Formats: sequence, C-alpha cells, structure tokens
Amino acid sequence: MQERRRARNRVLQNGGNLMSYLKDDFLLTNETAKKLYAKFASNMPIFDYHCHLSEKQILANKPFNDVFEVWLGGDHYKWRLMRNYGVSEEFITGDAPNKDKFITYCRVLGTAFGNPLYHWSQVELKEFFNCEIEINEENAELIWDWCNEFIRINNITPQKLIEQSNVTHLFTTNEIFDDLTTFEEIAKKDFKFKVIPAFRADKIMNIEADGYNGFVDKLGKVNGLDELEEKIEQRLNDFIKVGTTAADVALQGVYPIAEKSVARDIFAKRRKGEKVSEEESKAFKGYLTYFLFKLYAKYGIATELHVGAMRNNNTKMLNALGLDTGYDSIAEDNSIANTSRLFDRLEMENSLPKTIVFNLNPKMNAEIMTLIGCFQDGSARGKIQYGPAWWFLDNKVGMEKHLEDLTATGHIGAFVGMLTDSRSFLSYPRHHYFRRILCNYLGGMMERGEMTADENLVGEVIKDVCYYNSIKYLNVK
Repeated sequence: MQERRRARNRVLQNGGNLMSYLKDDFLLTNETAKKLYAKFASNMPIFDYHCHLSEKQILANKPFNDVFEVWLGGDHYKWRLMRNYGVSEEFITGDAPNKDKFITYCRVLGTAFGNPLYHWSQVELKEFFNCEIEINEENAELIWDWCNEFIRINNITPQKLIEQSNVTHLFTTNEIFDDLTTFEEIAKKDFKFKVIPAFRADKIMNIEADGYNGFVDKLGKVNGLDELEEKIEQRLNDFIKVGTTAADVALQGVYPIAEKSVARDIFAKRRKGEKVSEEESKAFKGYLTYFLFKLYAKYGIATELHVGAMRNNNTKMLNALGLDTGYDSIAEDNSIANTSRLFDRLEMENSLPKTIVFNLNPKMNAEIMTLIGCFQDGSARGKIQYGPAWWFLDNKVGMEKHLEDLTATGHIGAFVGMLTDSRSFLSYPRHHYFRRILCNYLGGMMERGEMTADENLVGEVIKDVCYYNSIKYLNVK
C-alpha cells in the first residue's frame, strides 16, 4: 500500500505529466459517437466466440505471480512488436528476469505510435490495474511495482479478469483429440460465464506435418480414410455433448475439392510413413475441407473459416520456439474461385453450414464480401458472414476499412461483431476498442447526414453487433 501511495504522489508531484493520454472520448471524434458509445455500447456484455485462452488455466484459476505473467507471457502480438524494435530474444521469450522483460516492453511501447498495442496496453493497464500512468521506459519500474501490488492485494485470477470484463461466454479453440473433461469441470463451477470448446481438426488436415501420424493415432485405430471420417464424426459428437456449436477451419487458401478416391490414396501413403508432395497435400486438404463443411452442416455447427495466413516463415525460430510464437504473416493466395466452387457444391447438396469467413488479406475484402452475398438465405440473418478484422487487421485502420467494405456491399445489421483471437486474459478491451470505432463510424455518417438521425434505431443495431447477433448466430443460450 505504501508503494502505491508513493506512486500516486509521484504522479501528483509531476503535475500529471506521468498520466496517460487516454480520455473518456478516446477514438470518439464526434458528439454523436460519444452519445452512441455511452448509451448503447459501453455496457454491453461480451461474447468472445473465438479465442485461444487455456481452459485448463481457467479451471485452475490460480492467482498470477506478477504483471509480466499475465501481460506478456504467451502474447505473440507483444513479442512481435519487441522484435521489430530489435530486442534480443533473451528479453522476449528467453531467460531474462520477468522484470527486465517487462521494462524492455515498456521501453519499446513508449514510441510505438499508431500500433494497436500502443493503445491496447494502455487501456489494459487502466482497466485491469486501475493504473493511468503512461507506459514508457521512464515509468516502467513504477508501473511494475504498482501492478504487482495490485495483483497481490486483489488476488487476481483468470476468473476475476474474465468476469470483470463482463464476458458471458467464450469459445476456446480445441483440437479434435483434446481432453474435454476440463469443460465438464468448469461447468460445475460458480463462474458467471460459460466456457465452450470450438471444434478444430487442423492437426488432422495438415497431412504434410512431420507429426501427422502421431496426431491421427490419438484418435485410436485409423487405417483408412473411411475410418478417419468416422473418428472425426465421433469426436464432433463428443464436443457437442459439452456445448459446442462452432468449428474452426484454418487454411492459407481454400483448395479445389479432390475426389475421395484421390484423398484416400494420399492418406494411405502418409499412414505408411511416406512424405506427400505439396500438390498431394493441397488435394487432401481440399477434400477434407469439403467433408468437414458437410459434417458441420449435418449437425448445425457454425463454421469459422480462417484464410490468408502464411505460417511459420522463419524455420530457425520455429525449431527454437515452436508454433504460434509470432512468425506468421499475410499470404497472397487468391483462392476466391476455389471458395466459390466449395460453397456452390455444398449449396447444391443442401450442405452449406452457417459460415464466418475471416480474411487476413485486406486486398480480398471486396471479393469475399461480394461472394458471400451469393449464398445467403432465410435460414439465418447473415448466414454467410464476413468476419471481423482479424489478427494483423484488428487495428484502427483495419477495422475502419472492414466497416467501409462491409457496409458498402453487405448489411451491418447482420454482422456478428468482434472477437479477441487472443491467448491473453487481458485482451477484452479490444472489444471496446472496436465498439468505439464502430460508434465513431456510424456517428460520423449521422452527422454528415448520410443516414438516419434516429439514435435509438442506430443504437439497437449497435447492441446487436456488439452482442446479440453473435449469440443468436451461434445458438448460445
């Protein structure tokens, strides 16, 4: 407590010079936007329908040891920013003390103007630690002491962070062979939110991977493609029993649908321990994507299709750190024709599920938006969705462009809104970051006389986009 008093005194003695630039009207540049955000968006709950939080960590609910652990541990967004500034890996994922890593991040962030982390981190500091000190190298040690004292006094745990963020539901991302008992145990807790796994079969799809056969073996005895399909369907049913209503498919690009006989031969070759060519890998993925979409339609599972990421670019660092450590990028693959053929065939077979298309390449926004408009029907509001600005695009520029393209060629009233796509328990302010941008976008049009001046009507749309559309779309009670 004394350290906190000293910290506050330092702020006061410096005449507020240590205080951050954040104000109540952050990102809200017109009066209508301020009204819309305050009245309709700021207090809406959060449904995080795609994230990478650990369900085991949520269940264990152990207090965090220090601010580094909760703020920087596992967050490759922040790691990537530090690498861009030339920071040695020792101070990112290496053996440097947590305090040194934290201070290094503060030093890097202090001049990262325009990067979303420059905003997000400052908001996270305020929202979760009641700390409004500006993040930079000079203030780093002060912030370290402040936050660690806050963690100790308040016994900060994953449950507290999620509940503080007003989250009602979150969908984790779980591979087909993951243990589901954790979700059963979480359901027995008195948490004010629900944790539900989204089904993901990427490890079974990526047939070129070195550990592929080991992943398949986790499903039990699988000799041929027919047995693999049976195992996939069995596991999907296991997921459904614990509440699953969504599935993830992640591809660099959508590939042509191969005949099943071709996919069967490729799978048999790989199960013998032989390598497959790039062409064979794409053929197998094309067939299995088609199979999975049909399966998801059969069980009424909404499909989250992620396209446009070129993964694991740096082999040296992949070997050193493993997957998902900040070495992916935007791909140039233009697979819009293959996506059209996939959707068209599924539509002809009455097997096109509700689908959210997450696009990582902004050059493809209009192509994807106009394509999904060809496959809508009365079964759901916005049956085929253009997903929110994702990953490298979930910044101010990316979100504004997304809204421009969405409203120009689609219908914002059907949009399912934001997600975190994060491994950090502090990522929920990203929803409010988006909500401020959304209100600013609509408020600007209202003040320019480009749309209705009925704030209540617009407010209902904002509430739908913030929460209700995704709840209805994903069949969550």
